[in-house]
Amino acid sequence: MPADALPDLTTFDAVLFDLDGVLTPTAEVHMHAWQTMFEELFSQWGIQPPYEERDYFEYLDGKKRYDGVASLLRSRDIEVEWGDPSDPPAADTVCGIGNRKNEVFARVLRRDGIAAYPGSVALLDVLAEAGTPVAVVSSSKNAEEVLAAAGLRERFAVVMDGVIAERDHLASKPAPDVFVEAARMLEVDPIRCAAVEDALSGVRSAAAGGFGLVIGVDRGVGADDLHAAGADVVVRDLEELVP
Repeated sequence: MPADALPDLTTFDAVLFDLDGVLTPTAEVHMHAWQTMFEELFSQWGIQPPYEERDYFEYLDGKKRYDGVASLLRSRDIEVEWGDPSDPPAADTVCGIGNRKNEVFARVLRRDGIAAYPGSVALLDVLAEAGTPVAVVSSSKNAEEVLAAAGLRERFAVVMDGVIAERDHLASKPAPDVFVEAARMLEVDPIRCAAVEDALSGVRSAAAGGFGLVIGVDRGVGADDLHAAGADVVVRDLEELVP
């Protein structure tokens, strides 16, 4: 899409951003952590077919951690007890398996740190200068830690993350609940806001929430799939939206 056809996000009442894959390249860390954990689990349990990269996009990307675990196991006709979020990582429950993955993710984040996408920071600068409110809408329980590590936390008055979603019993993306609640926290009407997502489940969530503009960021999912999920505009990097 030519630059002159791209929307000016400063004309919206607020812009709501997903975190992983939109503001920071943490999606790569998540993908690695999920793959490492599930490959080991599938090998131990003799589960077929083996874990594939597409499993991340189909069953895990954008969802709350435990919902993702249950969804992927169900795709292999595996049902285990849900358990409790306090389950240790060694527990063979949905929560235990999710906590196992989170250990890998946290270890990599602490070891390597994280840097925000330069184009995303440039767009945040433009929105800040224009006085446009911004929020983060993430399914991750690590959102606060990731934002702090990337030096972005102070930019957002509202961070709707997996911790709040679990506390308030909000449904995972692709349900609209988390995006709609974040807009409510900002005291804005979704129809006058833009939502920015890279996950198919996240795009579906924002579209279902009635947001005035849904922007898909193609970090590998594919522009056609993002459009089909409900994205009005697809870009490869948020730098394209900087005037």
